[in-house]
Amino acid sequence: MVFGGETVILMGPPASGKGTQAVSLAKEKGFVHISTGDLLRENVRQQTEIGKQVKEFMDAGKLVPEALVIELLKKRLEQDDAKTGVVLDGFPRTLTQAEELEKLLQSKPIVVSLEVPDEELIKRSTGRRSCSQCQQIYHIYFNPPKQEGICDQCQGALIHRSDDTEVVVKERLNVYREHTAPVLNYYRKQGVLHTIDGNRPPKVILEDIQSLLNL
Repeated sequence: MVFGGETVILMGPPASGKGTQAVSLAKEKGFVHISTGDLLRENVRQQTEIGKQVKEFMDAGKLVPEALVIELLKKRLEQDDAKTGVVLDGFPRTLTQAEELEKLLQSKPIVVSLEVPDEELIKRSTGRRSCSQCQQIYHIYFNPPKQEGICDQCQGALIHRSDDTEVVVKERLNVYREHTAPVLNYYRKQGVLHTIDGNRPPKVILEDIQSLLNL
């Protein structure tokens, strides 16, 4: 199987906004947004053959083998709605995944890396709050509730996730860079990597990404 549609890969550290951009770009271009995390969870939920294997690894607290992730992606690319193009959100994460993905693509992808200063990423991550009842997401800096600590929707108490502390966020950033640096270098050598300032309004970032697709 070789995928002939346009492929856009969005990369960026946690809280860089790549998920938001991936959804917006896919909607604007009529492409399919593919998040491998969502893909894994959906297959587990539907109890597909691969989903059953994935669940075994997840239940054991182990990383899902790259071969299974690639197989899932391959099957998703074969579906009719993906023929025009896809936006890959946070994939590939490793050099092996990048090399395996290349075997599936007819033409080279457009790779966009969102760059955001660490201080801003930490601010974005540590400011998140979620409702303990309805899971509505808030942000004390960018999207605060009307009443501090109380959900606007259901009046539930807002909680601060234990993994949204500065220490944990810094560790997540270190892990991201350690694994992603070889992937970025791989695409940089191929001349397909575009670095974009992700510390601007989402609409401006989206316009920049779209202009890359029209080159």
